[in-house]
Amino acid sequence: MRNYDDIINMPHHVSKKHPRLTMEQRAAQFAPFAALTGYEDAVFEASRFTEDRIEITDEEKYIINDKLQEIQKNIQNKPKATITYFMQDLKKSGGEYITIMGEVEKIDESKHHLILTNKKEIPINEIIEILI
Repeated sequence: MRNYDDIINMPHHVSKKHPRLTMEQRAAQFAPFAALTGYEDAVFEASRFTEDRIEITDEEKYIINDKLQEIQKNIQNKPKATITYFMQDLKKSGGEYITIMGEVEKIDESKHHLILTNKKEIPINEIIEILI
């Protein structure tokens, strides 16, 4: 007698208690196991590059202030401007410099923000360049 001859031709057992799994459910049982959840995110975050804030000179501040005054004089015409400013990173030190083009709707002196027509608010203290 050979091994398994007594059971080789028996019908496949079908449970009356548990429904049969779909192919997707069966495949999910063999999905990779992530023992260190969040590890990949942590590695990505540590490798993400941020820039240091540039300290602008008094002369550059004067030029920016002059351009802001020129924008304020023509605010009713919604002057177009290209603005480069620093945005602080929320998760680590440093941040990034962003250049945005748009029409200036308002200079909010109480909040010290430049407001574009698309409602984007730019902190005036973070601006390093304005081209009009």
